[in-house]
Amino acid sequence: MFPLGTVATLGGLIVAAVVAGAAVSSYGSARVRVVAGSLVAGNARIPVSALGAAEVLDEEEARAWRTYKADPRAFMLMRSYVPRAVRVEITDPADPTPYAYLSSREPEALVAALESVRAEA
Repeated sequence: MFPLGTVATLGGLIVAAVVAGAAVSSYGSARVRVVAGSLVAGNARIPVSALGAAEVLDEEEARAWRTYKADPRAFMLMRSYVPRAVRVEITDPADPTPYAYLSSREPEALVAALESVRAEA
């Protein structure tokens, strides 16, 4: 039943379980935060000075901006299991990206953080 031996088979199962746990843990781990005057979303870092108005999207609006209203040039950090989002205009003339769409469990807090950093600057 264990062609490689009991210890080798159990060791392989433990390694497989650790790898599977790490994969499940990293799924959806993209963080959205406002740090040091920048909006950090996943690997993207956008200075707050290059951002325009931020809009909280309810479930219906978020679905619309994910589908038929979406611009192919937009930066989108989508997580299908998070129904609400924030849409932030990007006003930098050198950047062709019109807006950032960011899935968020707490979109009001994200917009408040952006407004707070903008007020301090």
